[in-house]
Amino acid sequence: MASEKFAALLSEQVGHEFAAHQQYVAIACYYDALTMPRMAALFFQQALEERDHAMMMVQYLLDADVPVRIPGVADPVNDFADVVAPVTLALAQEKRVTDQINELTRVARDESDFASDQFMQWFIKEQVEEVSKMSDLLAVVTRSSEDLEAIEHWVAREEKGEAADPTAPPVAGA
Repeated sequence: MASEKFAALLSEQVGHEFAAHQQYVAIACYYDALTMPRMAALFFQQALEERDHAMMMVQYLLDADVPVRIPGVADPVNDFADVVAPVTLALAQEKRVTDQINELTRVARDESDFASDQFMQWFIKEQVEEVSKMSDLLAVVTRSSEDLEAIEHWVAREEKGEAADPTAPPVAGA
């Protein structure tokens, strides 16, 4: 079902998604240590989303009868200079993942792998939302870097969480 080239890249992407998961856990812990529970909760939720993305990709590989090998990941960044640095890192990570998702889609199309192309469409939509969310958060954190309570109030007011998306691919093990 999936082209070999696409399957190999998607297997790599599973590792990128797990790395993003760990990075967001590290960021959440940083904010928790600063007694910023809203920022910590936002990044713990982001971590869960990244884990689910990896497991969606695992399920797709399983469904496509591709042998699944879970790659290892590098240690996340755990130390940050200030409250802006983790969000700057998160935005850069989301932009990098967007590039990776776009490359996966390009490969699927080049390989005439229509099922994989269709699978990637949900991730393209998701990345638009993630980059927008982190861009907005970076603007707020940068503007309010000396007022942690203002950051917490903005997150409490603006981050309502996301409803389950019925168009999302299935998550392995769920």
